[in-house]
Amino acid sequence: MTDVAFHFNVPDKLGYACRLLRKAHAAGGSVGVVAAPVVLQELDARLWSFSALDFVPHCLADAPAAIRVATPIVLAEGCAVLPRAAVLLNLGDQVPDGFERFARVIELVTGEDADRAQARQRWRHYAGRGLAIQRHDLAAKE
Repeated sequence: MTDVAFHFNVPDKLGYACRLLRKAHAAGGSVGVVAAPVVLQELDARLWSFSALDFVPHCLADAPAAIRVATPIVLAEGCAVLPRAAVLLNLGDQVPDGFERFARVIELVTGEDADRAQARQRWRHYAGRGLAIQRHDLAAKE
């Protein structure tokens, strides 16, 4: 059964995603990231430049299959093209089709009203399927 974690009040989704992916890679984890194409392109660029000291190996889903399988972090528009990974990071507005094949789904939510409203819909979707949901509020940690 898939575990779901919502991280609320994220000030910069892509910056937070970069740090989360760096941490996952350092722990030896594999992560699939789903988002709209424009978000994936921006995340790809930021992963190359966000830290002068760390390399976060990743590729876009249109990379050759051999590269996708060998890369621990794959960025895609949907789950169907992602290789096997333990974690799915959803940067999209909707619940991704095929999320069930991942052991864990992570949702990042800003403080913006529209983003929070979409997150509530995703929360209801996961809860309606009886999934365990964790809530992490970054504002409470300040």
